[in-house]
Amino acid sequence: MESSLRRWLILAVILALFVGAIGGAFAGGTAAYLLLKGQPSPIELTVTEEELSTINVVQRVSPAVVTIISTGQLKTALGSGVIIDERGYIVTNEHVVDNYSTFGVILANGEERAATLIGTDYPFTDLAVIKIEGSGLPTAELADSDNLVVGQRVVAIGSPLGEFPNTVTTGVISGLHRRWKVDGIFYENLIQTDAAINPGNSGGALVSSQGEVIGINTFIIRTTEWGEFVQGIGFAIPSNTVRDIATQLIEEGRVSRPFLGIRHQDLEEGAYVLFVSPGAPAAQAGLEVHDIILSMGDYSIDEENPLLNVLMKFQPNDTVTLTIIRQGTEMEVEVTLAERQ
Repeated sequence: MESSLRRWLILAVILALFVGAIGGAFAGGTAAYLLLKGQPSPIELTVTEEELSTINVVQRVSPAVVTIISTGQLKTALGSGVIIDERGYIVTNEHVVDNYSTFGVILANGEERAATLIGTDYPFTDLAVIKIEGSGLPTAELADSDNLVVGQRVVAIGSPLGEFPNTVTTGVISGLHRRWKVDGIFYENLIQTDAAINPGNSGGALVSSQGEVIGINTFIIRTTEWGEFVQGIGFAIPSNTVRDIATQLIEEGRVSRPFLGIRHQDLEEGAYVLFVSPGAPAAQAGLEVHDIILSMGDYSIDEENPLLNVLMKFQPNDTVTLTIIRQGTEMEVEVTLAERQ
């Protein structure tokens, strides 16, 4: 009798445990279902047409944008450049390579290559060309910058601070045909943009929404002459100028520019002669130290029209009349300009 009762008790315990397990599982599953049902569904990310356009531009141009490392005696500079020829020719800013002797390039894929300097257009434009060895390299297409319109969307690609390669920023064309004075010359016909341009972006690409390079980023304004901070004013050299200068540098190793052969100081009115290079056109014309050049041909020389900007209006071998002041006396001399070497 006791044995039979014990068996019944054991069966009852087993049955209770079984029912409890099934009930717990059901309750747990129900609770989990209710909990998940109360959670919001993941939001599906979508890309707008405008964003897709920017993405396509970056994918098209970014492989041709490189980081440039310029090394000289006890100094190093970092900048950007754009491959414009599959043979390895890269356009950049003159100030990225100025007074440096060794150049390295980091491609968009991270590969590093040595580069050589082909030439610069200093002091007339802030452009230079360097070259890396190779063939079939990715290139960027230069647009016709004469067709640009204020308000167009643009993308800037470069290596800010040299630490963040192929960084992308966006903005618009804020203005066209701007001029800004740097080192005694007005850079003219510049593209103004509010796309963020930082140190290291110099020489990088300013790109249209069609994926064509419309300019080479050159510099930004950080402060006014009174020390006030400025935001969103950057400049690029238009692609038509880039194409002309780069083509001459690649084919000839230099740009055909007129040469007078003096060192000077720009004044409010005129240019004061500090030095005359022996045998140069100025010396042959009889120009002397302490002369003040008031005009070249029909062009006056003053604060808004420095000597170098006026000189750019002429070609090598042009014969030009200079109006000068020498010891208080105004006179004219004729000079035949040479080609800058």
